[in-house]
Amino acid sequence: MMTAFLFPGQGAQRPGMLHQLPRHEVVANTLAEVASALGEDVLNFDTAEAQQSTVATQVGLLAAGVATARYLQAQDIYPAVVLGMSVGAFAAAVIAGTISLHDAVLLVKERAERMQALFPKEYGMAAIVGLSESQVLQITESVYTEEAPVFVTNINAAKQIVTAGARSGLLQLIERAEAMGAQRAELLKVSVPSHCRLLEPVASALSERLQAISLSRPKCTYISNVHARATYTAKGVQSDLANNIAHGVRWSDATEVAVELGCDLFLEMQPGHTLTDLLHQAHPGVEAVAVTEAMMSRILKICKRTSDRP
Repeated sequence: MMTAFLFPGQGAQRPGMLHQLPRHEVVANTLAEVASALGEDVLNFDTAEAQQSTVATQVGLLAAGVATARYLQAQDIYPAVVLGMSVGAFAAAVIAGTISLHDAVLLVKERAERMQALFPKEYGMAAIVGLSESQVLQITESVYTEEAPVFVTNINAAKQIVTAGARSGLLQLIERAEAMGAQRAELLKVSVPSHCRLLEPVASALSERLQAISLSRPKCTYISNVHARATYTAKGVQSDLANNIAHGVRWSDATEVAVELGCDLFLEMQPGHTLTDLLHQAHPGVEAVAVTEAMMSRILKICKRTSDRP
């Protein structure tokens, strides 16, 4: 069996998510490692109040993703491929062995702080379901102004498109999308306009920081956000970590690459489930499971069933 680990991005967070991780020594050690890098207890980052902060949300998602992946590895389940959506890419890079968890924590914290400082309010993201990329692009072009810019950002599926920009522009976009027949159009639980050119200053700062960090060649295949291509070099991962914040995420294409590489089991790290749902829709023939402690018996059975095949 060829396994891919999926790491969710901002929007997947939920209150209590770090306290709901599997009870295991490797999980506790991972959270302690994150706390050591931060200089404070990361378990304080998963309250509803704390998650109003981009910093707490993104660092919390990194901690949850790495802890869940290490928990799987403690059960002798290892990835052939890793891919993370947006900030999830940092957890993917840690598990690929390209960057240390300590360095990833500091980078994600700085990334989030810079994002939050650039756009402290009145910006965000919105999801449009039921319209194509070209239709949503047409709407963004019709409502875009310099005072209220909006952009197409993430292509999660053929008709699940994410947009980013000024809240006032996003509200206009939502109204027009509904008029055009969108099944759903709504603001996301994200307070910054990720994955568009508004965040180029953050990408530049991250690129500079990454130049000073020691990175290693990934031990497994890493699929990038920016290009939706398999990456096998430290330089390729470095470029993706720096630049994905200012570019759209072609998630549908990225998972297509994983399937084409031969992945037939996709495991989504806590606290996510949306990436699993997208895979079920696009590739009903592959196994996709959102990891929880309760699901481990099923995951282990899947892995054993496949390894027993002649």
